[in-house]
Amino acid sequence: MLRIDIETCIGCGVCEEVCTFEAIEVVDGVAVVNEKCTLCGSCVDSCEVEALSIEAREKAAQADLAEWSGIMIFAEYRHGKVAPVSFELLGIGRQLADQQKVPLSAVLLGSAMDGAAEDLVSYGADIVYKVDDPALEFFTDEIYGNILEDVIREQKPEVVLAGATAIGRSFIPLVATALATGLTADCTQLAIRPDDGVLLQTRPAFGGNIMATIECPHTRPQMATVRPRVMKTAAPDPDRQGDIIDYQPQAERLQSRVRVLRNVLQEQDQVNITEGDIIVSGGRGLDNEKGFELIRQLADAVGGAVGASRAAVDSAWIPYPHQVGQTGKTVNPKLYIACGISGAIQHVVGMQSSETIVAINKDPHAPIFDVATYGIVGDLFEVVPKLIEKIKEKKG
Repeated sequence: MLRIDIETCIGCGVCEEVCTFEAIEVVDGVAVVNEKCTLCGSCVDSCEVEALSIEAREKAAQADLAEWSGIMIFAEYRHGKVAPVSFELLGIGRQLADQQKVPLSAVLLGSAMDGAAEDLVSYGADIVYKVDDPALEFFTDEIYGNILEDVIREQKPEVVLAGATAIGRSFIPLVATALATGLTADCTQLAIRPDDGVLLQTRPAFGGNIMATIECPHTRPQMATVRPRVMKTAAPDPDRQGDIIDYQPQAERLQSRVRVLRNVLQEQDQVNITEGDIIVSGGRGLDNEKGFELIRQLADAVGGAVGASRAAVDSAWIPYPHQVGQTGKTVNPKLYIACGISGAIQHVVGMQSSETIVAINKDPHAPIFDVATYGIVGDLFEVVPKLIEKIKEKKG
């Protein structure tokens, strides 16, 4: 909470001027804060007499942990379809729910979502809480956060999962804060400890150099965002039965201070390497941006997409949407070909779950060979052209 020392405050009005949320004003010579405050800290930094401070409240352990039961996922709906990460969440959610012998539910928010709820049921959901409203056509943190918070408070799931996408990273922390519970971001592994039902949430830490397992034993729900393409999607069963509940939020919960004028799908957003079955990636070993022409030729020959390491992106050899790794995208293709990539842990975290990994590197001691299914030690500028030639021969 924002704390104001009325004895120290001189009513200068600087805090009122710097607050972009209109959350603070000077009344009768003293600063006063209202409910619009987001605790951004700009007023604290600007106060020369140090009359303002942010006071953190310790979270008290909940006494009603036993009342929370079930696994819930947030099903992301965008560009007219359910995002693939939602089906991945249902895959791991189904495993956790079966272990706990509890139902698996999904919260689906959007507008004109014909057939989307049925798809979620076919992929493993027992219950779908569907909110189909024109106010949800465009994503806003406030409205989506309001509705998900309300559903969670009413249904009391012990675990809530969402994708670590731009949308999930944007509003899930808001929901966790409103519920006064913990949140682990960017998880790559999830498991439930059998003896006490605590969710074990594993994610890369310290630049990806170690894997940390985080617990939230004293509050519910236990919340986590999961990296796309790290969990396996279960095969859909079109005959599977489940309950689809049309959830009706209160009118005031559909109100937002933000108005989206339009939603534009940029050209670079259409580079979606996360959904490819084959990815050919290049790294520092390509020497320059011309080296990626060779990578593109190999990708065309095998019918795959082009990926890259952070070193290649930082060198401006290829745009960021192609980046694979901790600071890029996590991929899980059937075939991943790494050309001239040394295998730093930050890159490996983003592709190690690929079914088959082929590494091409002239350094026989490169770390990439530790995770590779097949390794080729040699100059990629000699090896890749021969691969392309052989693939074309096979294709006839």
